[in-house]
Amino acid sequence: MHLNKRPLAALAAAFVIAASGCSSTAPARSASRGVTSPPTASVSQRPSIEPTYRHVVAADHELASKAGLEMLERGGNAVDAAVASSFALSVVRPYSCGIGGGGFMMIHLAKHPRLTGLPRTIALDYREFAPSWATPDAFTKPPLRDDPLASTEGAHAVAIPGTVAGLLYALENYGTLPRDVVLAPAIRLAEEGFPIDADHARVVNGKNVKGFFERHPAYRARFAEFRRIYDDGNTNRVGAILKQPDQAKALRLIAKDGASAFYNGPITDAIRATLKADGVAVTASDFINYAPKELAPLETRFRSRRVLTFPPPSSGGIVISQVLGMIEARKSEYDRFEYASADATHYLTEALGHAFADRSRHLADPAFVPVPVLALTSATNIRDLAGRIDMTRTQPAESYGSRLTSAGAQELRDAGTSHLSAVDSFGNAVACTETINLEFGSMLVVKGYGFVLNNQMDDFTTRPGQANAFGLRQDERNLPAPGKQPLSSMSPTIVLLDDQGKEEVELVVGASGGPRIITGTLQVMLDSIIHDIPASRAVAQPRIHHQWMPRTLTIEADLAGAPDVGGTVASILGKRGHDVKVGSSECAVQAVRRSPRDRNRFEAGSDPRKGGKPAGQ
Repeated sequence: MHLNKRPLAALAAAFVIAASGCSSTAPARSASRGVTSPPTASVSQRPSIEPTYRHVVAADHELASKAGLEMLERGGNAVDAAVASSFALSVVRPYSCGIGGGGFMMIHLAKHPRLTGLPRTIALDYREFAPSWATPDAFTKPPLRDDPLASTEGAHAVAIPGTVAGLLYALENYGTLPRDVVLAPAIRLAEEGFPIDADHARVVNGKNVKGFFERHPAYRARFAEFRRIYDDGNTNRVGAILKQPDQAKALRLIAKDGASAFYNGPITDAIRATLKADGVAVTASDFINYAPKELAPLETRFRSRRVLTFPPPSSGGIVISQVLGMIEARKSEYDRFEYASADATHYLTEALGHAFADRSRHLADPAFVPVPVLALTSATNIRDLAGRIDMTRTQPAESYGSRLTSAGAQELRDAGTSHLSAVDSFGNAVACTETINLEFGSMLVVKGYGFVLNNQMDDFTTRPGQANAFGLRQDERNLPAPGKQPLSSMSPTIVLLDDQGKEEVELVVGASGGPRIITGTLQVMLDSIIHDIPASRAVAQPRIHHQWMPRTLTIEADLAGAPDVGGTVASILGKRGHDVKVGSSECAVQAVRRSPRDRNRFEAGSDPRKGGKPAGQ
């Protein structure tokens, strides 16, 4: 998380996550939907000796990890594995991601049977975009103006899904196995069913789903199809078998006909009919025109490594790049801080304050709004930000951020809800983060095909001056527009290290959980790179979160109560002006790290907060 070699005595239980909170790593749907608690993790759940693998997938559900491993065992590469895992996650984590959503995939290719010009790294953007009806004032005029849940529940909340297009684009261009082979595990899981785990039962039975219908009984009939599949009284308990034959039909069509089945075929017709029945006419062109985009990764040098992060419309890459730069700018000072100490936490918090302030003021969809990426990540700007960090106190909110012309204050937030990391024995790697936004997205299920559609429209500024479902007020730069993508926190990241003249994948990491995606990913990177903490332990460490506004520093309990010179970490930070809250990480990180003991093998960690487990050989 922070720095130096000495683990604090009070962090002997540092791998025990006492705090609660990873609600499918999606925040509450509205002010009335609270964040539910995850199962706790114990030391006994993690081995004392880190296992290693020649190839491995770390997803937030073991069955999804195994779907990816099945591809690797068939001779497939990391892309094949990631695509298989993602389609499987659509079945086993339907409240977190799926074919009704979108995502980002970072692909590093070192070896491929039919490609030249390697190594190469690709940032693949298949995030949802706004449909043609979504004008900037769509939610501020009747009838949507009078429906406070229009951007989170039902058809008006749905943006055009990108997951199927993105996954198949990656498979066709960078994978090696046939489409039907790669989708086979997901189809099998949907048809044969799988046992509900603790995280799934917690979500369905929590305030955000069951509680929502108790508070809004009128929505029970509207979302009857959702309740029939996911909340029928039988599929909401641990160990119950959930079968999804309708989603299996969709997956079989995709396996047979490819992306055209989803964007210009029977599934398209079913999506449009489902949306129309709920009051929204979406054009066929909205689907036909969807296409993933290849982007150049953002590159940052950190501790003699190349850190490849995602560019806008992700905000995570810029924030991570800026914070890493601020750590390097005062490296000699920062490296004297004790690991997880008040000083280390203070510095990281202040750096995050500067980076998140820039995120709020300057970032949006670069296809619609100019984004000053070079200025924000320049060495001169980073040194200026680092130089303004005062180790004795926190500062007024308006003093944070780069000294660039502001485009207005906004606090954009995305609840990207599932991440997987994969590596193969050929030297390839994939970091993939995907979302349907809130838990179970819009709660609108496609009739006849059984998958949930996203509610990504709420990531736009649907009502200027009013808070969205995350309690955030956003700038007009993020107003909806046809074909526009909302800014995201999803931060799939790959770290490369030069090992005796050969550049190799050292770390593959990412997370789920709104803006905590960024802070969680960053802290696992620091633990891995600076402190040599094994992957399974790094993803389980107590974490902090700070995003500039609101002015709250959330610290997990084990870290908050750790002793430091002059008091506990939390008490010392309070004296420096921080508004400290002892809370939960509310995010789940999946990481794969090259083993320092055997450079031909990898460690893997799936965050215990969500109950995932890696699979490898």
